[in-house]
Parts: sequence; C-alpha cells; structure tokens
Amino acid sequence: MSDDHRVMEFLERVAADNAAAFAGLSTSLGVRLGLYRAMAGAGPLTSTELAAKTGLVERYVREWLDGQVAGSYVIHSPETHTYLFPDEHAAVLADSALPTYVGGGFTMLKALYGAEEALVNAYRNGGGVSWQDFGPDLAEGVAAFFKPGYDAVLVQEWLPALEGVETKLRRGASVADVGCGHGYSTVLMAKAFPQSRFHGFDFHEPSVEAARKLAKESGVDDRVTFEVAAAHDFPGGDYDLVTFFDCLHDLGDPGAALRRTEESLAEGGSCLVVEPNVSAEPGENINPIGRSFASTSPVLCLPVALAQNGPHALGNHPGPDALKEIGTEVGLGNWRLAVETFTNRVYDVTR
Repeated sequence: MSDDHRVMEFLERVAADNAAAFAGLSTSLGVRLGLYRAMAGAGPLTSTELAAKTGLVERYVREWLDGQVAGSYVIHSPETHTYLFPDEHAAVLADSALPTYVGGGFTMLKALYGAEEALVNAYRNGGGVSWQDFGPDLAEGVAAFFKPGYDAVLVQEWLPALEGVETKLRRGASVADVGCGHGYSTVLMAKAFPQSRFHGFDFHEPSVEAARKLAKESGVDDRVTFEVAAAHDFPGGDYDLVTFFDCLHDLGDPGAALRRTEESLAEGGSCLVVEPNVSAEPGENINPIGRSFASTSPVLCLPVALAQNGPHALGNHPGPDALKEIGTEVGLGNWRLAVETFTNRVYDVTR
C-alpha cells in the first residue's frame, strides 16, 4: 500500500514539472517575440506600454505577463498595474551575449515536441529520428543554446587548457571543426586567431549555409570555409586541431569519425572533444543540469544516433571510459580531461 504523504509529495513535484512544461512555451514566445528584451532595463511597464514597444497585441501581452508573474519571472504591482522584469532575470532570458543566457534552450521545444509522433514510433520499432525529421527550428535552437557558453569559455579557457594548442593557433594552424552546426564555434576561433585557417564541416546543409553567412557577417570568411560533409569522411588534411563540440555522442559511428580524425591529424596534432557534464551513473544526475541533459538524450541525442544505423548509440552520457575505449580502437588513446565546467567536460585527445 502506498504512503499517502509520499504520494502527495510526488504529486506536487509532478504538478510543478507539468506547470513548467506549459510555461516553457510561453518562455519561448517571450524569447522569439522580443518581450524579455523589451522589458530588460525598462523599469515598470504596463501591458499597453509593452505591447507598443514590441508591436504586439495588448490583450495577448497582458495574458502573457500574468503567466510570467505566476512563475515569478516578472513582478507585478497591483497599485500601478505595472510589470517589472528584474535585471537579474534579464541576464538569463534577455541578453544572449551573456554566459548566463539560457533562452535558446526554450526555442528548441517546438522542434522536440513536434517530433513526438516520430519518437513514439521509434520507441516501438527501435528505429531512429533523424536530425532533419525534427525540422529547421532544432538547428537554430541548438545553436542559440550553446552559443553563450562558447562565447564565455572557448577562447578564454578551453583552448588554453589544451597542451601546446594555443601557441600553434597564434602562429598559424589548420583547424577542422567537425559537426560545426551554425558555425559559432568556428567563427569564434577564427576571430581570436587570425593567423590560423579554419574549416567547418557538417552534414546538415541549411546549417552550413547559415555558418557561411555568419562568417561573412563576422568578417572572417577570408580564413574560414564551411562544407557539407559527414563526420566519418570530412575532407582530410594535416590539421593541427580537430574539434567536436557537443556532437560526438550524437553520431551513429563515433569510432569512424575519430578514425578519420586520426588519419587527418598533423604530427603532434590534437583533438578537442567537448561533451555534456553528465554522469553515466543515473543516480548522479539528480540535479537541474544532469536532469536537463539526461532528459534531452532519450528525445534527441539517442534517436538521432540510431537514425544513422551505426554500431553505437551512446546517448549524451556514455561516460569518459566509453569514449576513450572507442578512441583507443582507432589510434586516439590518450584522453585527458582538460577542463570541467558546470555544463561540460572538455577532453584533450591525442594519439
């Protein structure tokens, strides 16, 4: 017989999760429609004033604001009928240039929830759900989700933590960014190290097109190229550095990608592998970051890998031992944990 007190405790927890799931769509709307940006630093606003600032319909804006108040995202003053978005909240949902920004994660929800039927079928028949099956919003959302973190630590912390890599980049090196997506990581490196040359590869053509546009807008297209290529057969070359930013675990054959990397590295070259900081032991993920990654894996990372019909479907938390074992099989057996952050583990991988 169940314990009534424990039932009620769990009911309250699930009810809170259910409320957050519904609220997530409103948060995504706030990001996409510029509502948070409009409120940031503006002080108390009425719904009419916010509607005017954003060009939106006041009745919708008022209802959206009331939902934000219910979640304590926005503070309401009943005396003046105004709404305040605190600066501390703006740092999380309004300014995408800050490392604390997480708004991009909510813009992924449309693509993930929209693929529910495909996921139901995959769970029943063992197949996968390809990246393209999730729709274009996924690539945009993933890029927006990872960009603030890369902005904050890639050049400042991660690359300096690799043995001898920063010196090579300053002198002039050749770099392959595999699974580059929209090219944020590639362009960041190119801006920081103008003497080096960068080559971004991704199998998703719309992402490659977006990356080319970003490189041109950023003024680095003279030293950056982007090509459509799979991770297991990207164009070779004597690369001083090959990078995998939060994508190796998504591959159906990560071993083939690492084998291609080993074949393409110059003498003394390195491979940078960035993976989520989530444990292979389920009980160690009972925290917000662990839950976020562990919950994303069964609806995105695992089905995407299974859709590629490769020998592996790692999910996003296979653990370092599993990754090292795959690397060792293809000649990349030296895996050193270079940096560990709240959200990521960064490995310096060599022959």
